[in-house]
Amino acid sequence: MQKNFLAAFGIGLAIIALAVGGIFLMQRGDRIELPGKILKVRTAPLDEDSSVAVIDFRITNPSNILFEVRTVTVEMDDHQGKSYLGQPVSEMDAKRLFEGLPVLGQKFNPTLIMRERLGSHGSADRMIAARFQAPMALLDGRKRFVVRIEEVDGKSFEYAER
Repeated sequence: MQKNFLAAFGIGLAIIALAVGGIFLMQRGDRIELPGKILKVRTAPLDEDSSVAVIDFRITNPSNILFEVRTVTVEMDDHQGKSYLGQPVSEMDAKRLFEGLPVLGQKFNPTLIMRERLGSHGSADRMIAARFQAPMALLDGRKRFVVRIEEVDGKSFEYAER
C-alpha cells in the first residue's frame, strides 16, 4: 500500500512539474526586455559654453510584445560625479545639425522619437542628438554618456557608454 501511494505521489509531482514548466515556456516572450548597446559617440562644440553629442545605438526587442517609446533622454557623467542632462534634438533639427557641423560626419541612422514602435523580435539602429550646456572639453573628458529609453507603460531601459 505504501509503495502504491509513493508511486502515485511521484507521478502527481511529475505532472505538476511538467505543467508549471509548460506555463513558463509559453510565457517566455511576454516580458519586455530591450537589450542594446551604444555603437558610436560624436561630439562637437556649438559655442564656448555649449556642445552637442550624437549617439548611435542598436536596440533589439526579443519579446512577443510591441515596444512603443515614450521618452528618450541623454545624460553625461563627468569624472567628478556630476551629471548633465542633455536637451534632445528633433529629427528635423538633427538634419540641419549635420549640415551645419561637418565635423560630426555623416548621419547614419534616424533619430529615435516619441511614439516610435519596435515590433516583436525586431532590431533597429537609431541615434539621439542632445545639446549640453557644457563646453566641448567637458564632453570630451567625460566618464560616460547614458541613454535612457522609457516605454509607454513606464518601464525604462538604460544604455551606458563603455
